[in-house]
Amino acid sequence: MKRNRLGTSELMVGEIGLGCMSLGTNQRLAIEMIHTALDRGVNFIDTADLYEEGLNEEIVGQAIRDRRREELVLATKVGNRRIPGQDGWAWDASKAYILSAVKDSLKRLRTDYIDLYQLHGGTLEDQIDETIEAFEQLKREGIIRYYGISSIRPNVIREYTNRSSIVSVMSQYSLLDRRPEEAVLPWLAEHSVSMIARGPVAKGILSSGGQGRLQKGYLDYTAESLFTLHPQLQELADSSDRNLSQLAIRYALSHPTVAVTIPGASSMHQLLDNIDAAEGPPLTEEEITLLRKLTRLNRYEQHR
Repeated sequence: MKRNRLGTSELMVGEIGLGCMSLGTNQRLAIEMIHTALDRGVNFIDTADLYEEGLNEEIVGQAIRDRRREELVLATKVGNRRIPGQDGWAWDASKAYILSAVKDSLKRLRTDYIDLYQLHGGTLEDQIDETIEAFEQLKREGIIRYYGISSIRPNVIREYTNRSSIVSVMSQYSLLDRRPEEAVLPWLAEHSVSMIARGPVAKGILSSGGQGRLQKGYLDYTAESLFTLHPQLQELADSSDRNLSQLAIRYALSHPTVAVTIPGASSMHQLLDNIDAAEGPPLTEEEITLLRKLTRLNRYEQHR
């Protein structure tokens, strides 16, 4: 599998990673899927303390315990805090909480360091300098190697690229969500920060079996527009000897600022289908141009 450098870091990540959020709570199946991904050349594994209230990190930790740790790029996230006696999660990007939460993630992941530690969101109301101080301290102590943010807010992304040493921004990016092309990707390229593209198949809509998901629409696409677009994309996929999900994944990877894409998978079939996208050739300029004509350049309406 082709590997790309993540920003200015020393981390070399396979272009198809494994987003673990949708692995579920069946530990046997989840561990089998992680092992299969690793055996097929995936080396970037992304999880978060938020997923399944920490169980996802525990599953990842169990799956990788017998693997060569130095061959993996392990990423997790912080910022969502469960407060006893309260429902749901509270946002906490404070230095004290980050320095405390990382210890719990290390324990669940069964490792003594994290390759990429990511702020799981972020707002302009946060004490951003304090948040950055926490990540920089963890770097100095060797607890994390690098850090990044997971955000779809251009104004927050600009603050961190200007004020910190982040190497990556995880953001939603697909043929149906091309907002990063207008407001984020050029900025990241200018600052030598890589994008980790999540959601490249748009909740399964951009897959050969995605017709059943069209009726709900997607962002500014109505159900009617998706019913028109889907067969056009399917036809282009067929003519390129790819299936639709592989075409969609290759589109996300076609932007040079995208180092890795992390399509989710809840079944072994989906996992293998995603990984197979790495075996096909990159899209041609003609294919990229046609895909951009068929879809629309969405815009961020908030947090600009």
